[in-house]
Amino acid sequence: MNRNLLTLLFLGVFLGALDIAIIGPAKIPVQEALKIGERSWPWVINIYILMNLVSTPLMAKFSDLLGRRWIYVSCVSLFGIGSLVVILSNSFEVFIVGRAIQGFGAGGIFPVASAVIGDVIPREKQGSALGMIGMVFGLAFMVGPPLGGLLLNLSWHWLFIVNLPLSIIVIIWAIKVVPSNRTADKIHFDWRGMIMLISSLVLFALSVTHIDTKNVVASILSPNIWPFLLTAFLLTPIFFWWQNKVEHPVINPRLLRSRRLILVYLLAIGAGLGQLQVMYLPGIAKEAFGFDNSHASYAVIPLLLALLIGAPLSGKLLDKFGAKSIILTGTILLSAGLFGIWLFSTTRIGFYTSEVLLGLGMAALVGAPLRYIMNTETHIDDRASGQSMITLFTSTGQIGGAAMLGAIIASLGGGSVAFKGAFQTLAFLSLALITFAIILKPRKI
Repeated sequence: MNRNLLTLLFLGVFLGALDIAIIGPAKIPVQEALKIGERSWPWVINIYILMNLVSTPLMAKFSDLLGRRWIYVSCVSLFGIGSLVVILSNSFEVFIVGRAIQGFGAGGIFPVASAVIGDVIPREKQGSALGMIGMVFGLAFMVGPPLGGLLLNLSWHWLFIVNLPLSIIVIIWAIKVVPSNRTADKIHFDWRGMIMLISSLVLFALSVTHIDTKNVVASILSPNIWPFLLTAFLLTPIFFWWQNKVEHPVINPRLLRSRRLILVYLLAIGAGLGQLQVMYLPGIAKEAFGFDNSHASYAVIPLLLALLIGAPLSGKLLDKFGAKSIILTGTILLSAGLFGIWLFSTTRIGFYTSEVLLGLGMAALVGAPLRYIMNTETHIDDRASGQSMITLFTSTGQIGGAAMLGAIIASLGGGSVAFKGAFQTLAFLSLALITFAIILKPRKI
């Protein structure tokens, strides 16, 4: 296994993941410095995620056409440029532009890294490699908040200054070790299809993030949301129709027809929905145990540690037992953790045990197995595009789930009862994931 290449991919993915985790501690100083109101602050995070969503299919397709190396370098370069814009910003508008560029660059890093692993790592070792890459997210969320707090002693700018030397190192390193793997002599790009795909994603994300969770039906029916949401839903089948018609599609139609991959997409949506529970665990700890905000944020450490340990472990076990066994185990553990939070979170033993189950379940489901299946189901010509599909469906689960769970919590009036209601919903939805895992067709390695 090429440890030099894997270390580089690890560092690149870590850069993109860290800038989501590290932004929390910067909230107050950035707000004060740039005079950002509470209603505007969510855009600091949302614009990063939204541009990430836009970039993922575009950069993945370019990677399949133009080769991995230069698209990977371009993504990291854009991330570094965005960081520089953020550092030099003296207004909220410039800061948001910088975050948008960062998010756009970060969007291509993970699917391209996963595709590189599929290209160069032997199949019997891909599980371990993907597991190590998946571990990065747990590490980023472990390191991000304390690192952010430490750098704030200098100034909030240092949260983004550290990105610059790391980006330069990754760029130089990638030029040397990332294979090109260019597969097309002539470039045929389906701009119409890409515009339809990106438009539907952006309209869906913007519509859902603007839903008032305290008055869901009325807000959806408002003229500020329903035309855009309806357009997003109408564009989706048109996009799929176009992909079957056009000679050089953005997404190979086979990726949309394969029964095995459809189950993978459903599992990815469920994984995205399951990831949301991390947002609500501090609130449950605060209500159940009387923690203040600071201590409540540390209550998720057992989950993150389980994720950190479980991701590489699930990758190694994947190489030995196959994807179906690991996915089924992961869905069962995730479901057990969700039911545990719903039923037993009033005691610390019940709460922390459930967290560990959640972390191990997420590691097995979100980490290597789904991306491993995609690598085995795709040709090198559309491998990165396939990896982007997993990211898109995971993000769809996160975005849609945020609106759904927010509505549940608001309708129940907040507090511990509302949080438990949200986890009850997630727990019963997780049973569907177990069903999908059971009917997922195994394939010998």
